Amino acid sequence: MIIPDRKGFYDRVRQSLYPGYLTKEAVDGHETILSAWDRLRLSTDRRKLAYVLATAFHETGGRMQPMEENLHYSVAGLRRTFRTMLYWNEPEELAGHPEKLANRIYASRMGNGDSASGDGYRFRGRGLVQITGRVNYRAFGIEDRPEAALEPERAVMILIHGMVRGSFTGHRLADYFAGSRADWLGARRIVNGNDRAADLARYARLYVLALSAGDLPEPGRPETSVKGESAEEAGLSEGREPGARA
Repeated sequence: MIIPDRKGFYDRVRQSLYPGYLTKEAVDGHETILSAWDRLRLSTDRRKLAYVLATAFHETGGRMQPMEENLHYSVAGLRRTFRTMLYWNEPEELAGHPEKLANRIYASRMGNGDSASGDGYRFRGRGLVQITGRVNYRAFGIEDRPEAALEPERAVMILIHGMVRGSFTGHRLADYFAGSRADWLGARRIVNGNDRAADLARYARLYVLALSAGDLPEPGRPETSVKGESAEEAGLSEGREPGARA
């Protein structure tokens, strides 16, 4: 097993990422990812698993459960978020109508048909890392049953294989974590360019400390991160909340 000390792992996750309180839902989500990683025997490099966990943590706001894209926008929210995609008068027509909105903004993209096809809403974002568009659902074998992306086991497999194989953006975990190489900021490209890269880097390094719980020094001695600096120097000391969540 890549995590010999489960109790130590959850103690550290609770202290550093969930300020003292870890819900059963979040524990279940962690367990699904940890069990799948062990079962697949993909890598013993804890940095890779840590970045997978950090990605799920960020994308779900800490819930660690598959989610469905929130398409309930106000007029102002639509103008701000989709200002280059919508005509000026469209927000009034689309605000509060998630199905119409999805069919409009995802029409004729990512393998979808036109707005009348209903593909935009049918293949809206779902999962731990929300896949969107017919072509992406097809890539993961669920084009005929897109709601399967919300099943915990399936969502975890999409998350892990997408990050290991580079299915999301063409970038893979192995491109950023191999041997002595550890590019915590660049690894965000595996899923979403540079968006919130510093936050993801912080979460991932906190997860490395948690995954290594059984290897860390005795209480009272300074902990070291994967780069050798103390946890305090790395900004990862226990009890310090790692920035705002998504």
